[in-house]
Amino acid sequence: MSEKVKYTSFSKIYDSFYAKITDDMYMELTEEETAAIARELLLTAVHKFEFPRTPLVYKLNHHEETDANGNTYMEGAFKGRLIPEEINILATYMVVEWLGQQLASVENTRMKYSGSDFKFTSQANHMQKLLMLKKDYEREGFHLQRLYKRRVRDRHGVFHSTMSKIMEPEDRRWTIGDGWPVNEEGDDDEWIADGIIWYPTDEEDEEW
Repeated sequence: MSEKVKYTSFSKIYDSFYAKITDDMYMELTEEETAAIARELLLTAVHKFEFPRTPLVYKLNHHEETDANGNTYMEGAFKGRLIPEEINILATYMVVEWLGQQLASVENTRMKYSGSDFKFTSQANHMQKLLMLKKDYEREGFHLQRLYKRRVRDRHGVFHSTMSKIMEPEDRRWTIGDGWPVNEEGDDDEWIADGIIWYPTDEEDEEW
């Protein structure tokens, strides 16, 4: 029997995000700048995932990982195992947020020009391309979520419709704040769900 996966590292979602970015998409933000804001992009993307079947509860400094230079650093993680569909949806919305930040940078440049002057700059072409890309990824994210909500994969890898389940009551494994202690100073055991800090009991934490 395979061991139950207790968490999904943020780095798995980052890898999916980087795979979606091509060299010609780096217009305003560089690779280094993108890596520096990857966590910020991911945490923003979480709020665009409307109805995840897996609670997107996360810890910001969960475990150690090692970079390409052999340096260790603390990485965040989601509780439990995110399936490839969920990782892909989060990564897609990371691209949407990333393109939005690049657009903001171009907009700052546009404000330095008069309207007619800006039209003839390379930045104007960049802005148009960024806008088209952002709309494409927003549509893709919507499409992926629609498929995700309408089907589920069984243990044999076969997809089945979820239409018959839509009207059934939700099976909630946890509720917000039910008897969970509040630590004013915060600690390394806190998990965060949709901006809310969760403090599970020892038994619940061990289960994950």
